[in-house]
Amino acid sequence: MSNSITDSKWHLFVDEGLINGYFKVIQAMIQLSKLLIADKWTDYELLDCGEGQKLERWGKYIFIRPDPQVIWPKVSPELWKNYDAIYQRSSSGGGAWNFVRKIPEHWTINYRSFKFKVRPTGFKHLGLFPEQQSNWDWIVDTIKAVQRPVSVLNLFGYTGGATIAAASANASVCHIDAARGMVDWCRENAALCGLANAPIKYIVDDCLAFIRREIRRGRTYDAIIMDPPSFGRGKRGEVWKLEDNLWELLDECQKLLGKNHLFMLVNAYTANLSPLVLANMVRSVLSNRDGRIESGEIGLPVKSDGKILPCGIYCRWQS
Repeated sequence: MSNSITDSKWHLFVDEGLINGYFKVIQAMIQLSKLLIADKWTDYELLDCGEGQKLERWGKYIFIRPDPQVIWPKVSPELWKNYDAIYQRSSSGGGAWNFVRKIPEHWTINYRSFKFKVRPTGFKHLGLFPEQQSNWDWIVDTIKAVQRPVSVLNLFGYTGGATIAAASANASVCHIDAARGMVDWCRENAALCGLANAPIKYIVDDCLAFIRREIRRGRTYDAIIMDPPSFGRGKRGEVWKLEDNLWELLDECQKLLGKNHLFMLVNAYTANLSPLVLANMVRSVLSNRDGRIESGEIGLPVKSDGKILPCGIYCRWQS
């Protein structure tokens, strides 16, 4: 028996035309490795980064925060001499802020017409992820383009950047987060943006539990946004690990996309997943729906030398 791949009975399995056609279809459906750069800020700047730290300006205040991906040297050491606070890791875990100068308990920073309250928290964050600016713009443009009422479910909504973007485009939004403090913070941000009376539901709940109740109620949404954590524990000690639980979350979420489905946006911050993995999962779970997928990294420009600091991955599915 011939072992040649040109043998007629094996030819169907290696036909180059079929293979090329298959990949063209996949490539038409998925636009991979598109880097989104959040470069439209005026009230935020990543001034420099190096040696496991980043130097940032939030409004008129300068902060130093750890970032494990920054494994190169500092470009402009002289910039690091002037700062207001530094978050220092503890050898026993966690960390704390060391304030060099007195700063307000909180203040606001602006992005276009949006206003956000920011403050140093005990987990090194300031209540906002500036890199998400690229997604906020996309959310606004995508919702406005359809010129019809749009309902949005924002899971793991944190302090509400995506919620405010969607509500500013006249969408109705259901904002879910398990932490009451974050949900209250979102409400404050909405008020700062003139959206106190916008159709936003603020719900404190476990996201997966809420999704399953919505499925039983027969509720659907036109768009779903999610920013699940890499790791977490529930109130009963249950463990959430993104690599183990993301498929279940996506599979349940797709049941909530209604007949007027518009988009699904997934963000992730774990270094263990690539944009292609995220795209493959979203494509698989939405295989029975027509749509186009875009995935890639999201990053912030470094003012000192023009580097791009990677800040996670994203996947957008749009009908």
